Amino acid sequence: MKIDIKTIGFPLTEALKQHAERRLHFALSWADGHVRRSAVRLSDENGPRGGNDKRCQIQLTANGFEAASIIVIEEVQNDLYAAIDRAADRAGRTLARKLQRDRQRVRGQRRQVLWSDIKLNEPVTTLPS
Repeated sequence: MKIDIKTIGFPLTEALKQHAERRLHFALSWADGHVRRSAVRLSDENGPRGGNDKRCQIQLTANGFEAASIIVIEEVQNDLYAAIDRAADRAGRTLARKLQRDRQRVRGQRRQVLWSDIKLNEPVTTLPS
């Protein structure tokens, strides 16, 4: 899985890049065939003033059963590493939920088709014994 990582307001260090890639691979490795594209945006909202302002935004383009969909997860924390950790975990859970809903939707449509094939007012024929 290719991960596009960009920063806004500060340079991307090798340690941050490796951490983000490692956490996203860990959270999404089970879904390699379902994720078409992933992008991570890291930013520091307040700059040198500090505070609860380190933002990690993860955007996944997922292949579903019906159509591709975009999942966006955003996390703000005091520590950028913590924001990456929480956002990656949430991205994995959100993708799992989306794929489960798609599977249930497809199964429900199949059941609808099967029930629509049954004609209710026709006499039941019996097989000769």
